[in-house]
Amino acid sequence: MSRRALRRLRGEQRGQEPLGPGALQFVLRDDDDAEEEGPKRGPGVRVPGGTGKEGVHVNNRFALINIEDLEDDAVVNGEKSDCVLAHTVASGNKARAPSGGPETKRDGDMIKTVFPEQSNVSGKLRKKKKKQRNKKSSTAETLENGLEDIDRILERIKDSSGLSHPGPPPPSSRKHVLHVEHRHLNPDTELKRYFGARAVLGEQRPRQRQRVYPKCTWLTTPKSTWPRYSKPGLSMRLLESKKGLSFFAFEHSEDYQQAQHKFLVAVESMEPNNIVVLLQTSPYHVDSLLQLSDACRFQDDQEMARDLTERALYSMECAFHPLFSLTSGTCRLDYRRPENRSFYLALYKQMSFLEKRGCPRTALEYCKLILSLEPDEDPLCMLLLIDHLSLRARNYEYLIRLFQEWEAHRNLSQLPNFAFSVSLAYFLLSQQTDLPEQELSSTREKASTLIQQALIMFPGVLMPLLEYCSVRPDAAVSGHRFFGPDAEISQPPALSQLVSLYLGRSHFLWKEPATMSWLEENVREVLRTVDAGDPTVEACEGRRKVLYQRAPRNIHRHVILSEIKEAVAVLPPAESRQPRKHGCPLLPVIIAKLRHGGGEARGRSGWRSEPQPGLEPAHAGRA
Repeated sequence: MSRRALRRLRGEQRGQEPLGPGALQFVLRDDDDAEEEGPKRGPGVRVPGGTGKEGVHVNNRFALINIEDLEDDAVVNGEKSDCVLAHTVASGNKARAPSGGPETKRDGDMIKTVFPEQSNVSGKLRKKKKKQRNKKSSTAETLENGLEDIDRILERIKDSSGLSHPGPPPPSSRKHVLHVEHRHLNPDTELKRYFGARAVLGEQRPRQRQRVYPKCTWLTTPKSTWPRYSKPGLSMRLLESKKGLSFFAFEHSEDYQQAQHKFLVAVESMEPNNIVVLLQTSPYHVDSLLQLSDACRFQDDQEMARDLTERALYSMECAFHPLFSLTSGTCRLDYRRPENRSFYLALYKQMSFLEKRGCPRTALEYCKLILSLEPDEDPLCMLLLIDHLSLRARNYEYLIRLFQEWEAHRNLSQLPNFAFSVSLAYFLLSQQTDLPEQELSSTREKASTLIQQALIMFPGVLMPLLEYCSVRPDAAVSGHRFFGPDAEISQPPALSQLVSLYLGRSHFLWKEPATMSWLEENVREVLRTVDAGDPTVEACEGRRKVLYQRAPRNIHRHVILSEIKEAVAVLPPAESRQPRKHGCPLLPVIIAKLRHGGGEARGRSGWRSEPQPGLEPAHAGRA
């Protein structure tokens, strides 16, 4: 018979049953409890249990609902369940206290009332808790013993192999030397490190009615002031994949080619307003944006020039192939294809703006990106710049690593900028106080060795460098035949161009008093070596006469783009002609050579015999 029918027969309503003095009392019993207590069981309702068990006896039928949960909690939760059961049993027994069931014990001044049911339940739970504690302690001891065994095994392996001290990670786990990190392509990351996030982001107003742009970009951040983006007809195609490298190329649609022809006509007209008219109809035409950026820059409108360059980069990044990656270092763009050259020039101009803005770390990341697009050819000769940016960013370890990994196959020590910059990086690294004393001394010794080799190989660098730094050398140095005026006059024109480029860009890095004192010590050591008749001096003189006869074309591109007056003055006459009109050079010669027509022919490099000095080792003279 169901509970509802039973209530109807008794004339009771649901929820109005009278609660007796032991209504909330329940007792959990098992075989041991049944044997011990036997006839002491009080009256109640018997519910069948498992086989061989008396079951659970309760006075309140509704207490059966949560008995199974309470049993599980008593086993799993330990002390918490014990407290709940004790509280429940105690509250039930308080109501039964007048009937004379409990036993009283006097313990000192305190009187304890012990119910038989409560003592049975608490004793059972104590036994289970002891078993759980014993299991936990045994498992903890097992784990500790296992860890001790593992430590002993590792110590034996280290002792047998001799690898007891931690060392640098293996070369396979290190990132590629041209690996680019996305977060360092954003100049705000570097500016926040210098000035704090509040100073950098404080002037940026919350964007209202932000335009919808097609994709997220890494090179630039779209601005609400830009025209609405529509595909200008620029796309990228995957040419082939071989030996782990992927070769891509930009492509122009028919509409983009028509805009390109209009752009060439506007350049030939020598009138910047014609380019402005073209951008009104094609707001994301890359070459027009870059050329107008140059016009604004020569008119001292740096903000507009940078904005136009960023818009050109955004247009090209929206055209990327899905497999083209900026950070992998395995994607290649052939500079000989005219469609790809705009991307090279846009990256170079953005890098120049970042350096002038005071973000050398971000500029270094852009330099690595340009070099990774075609590292063997190096069409813009970024090896003449990467050392300067590394020193400015105080990333000395990266410059040293690049020199160590590429010296064998690129002969970087034959470039004046690397010969002097790497030695300066070692010296500046030795000035850091957080390194061990032994490492500092070895680094200082390495720096002295490299600067002496650089002074012997390129003696014509010293006197112009001291002049740039406003330092007057003593008579023993200026009057010596090795560092005198003959050293600068006798060097080949191509070498003079490299020296002028390096000094015009990096001379201020040598102005520190500690650096000058270190340089003076090594100059005197070189003079003693020369006076002693060391055969290395004569060998270096012979190599200077043979190697630096004519500079490759990629050096000419780099000098023109750098706009360093000292280096541009040494360019051959055919390369240095730059027509001007209204004080605003549009540089059609540069456009013809760097972007569209020039550079297709291949010729022999001016670096003759021996491995090429870090510029174009296997493909010299290729555009």
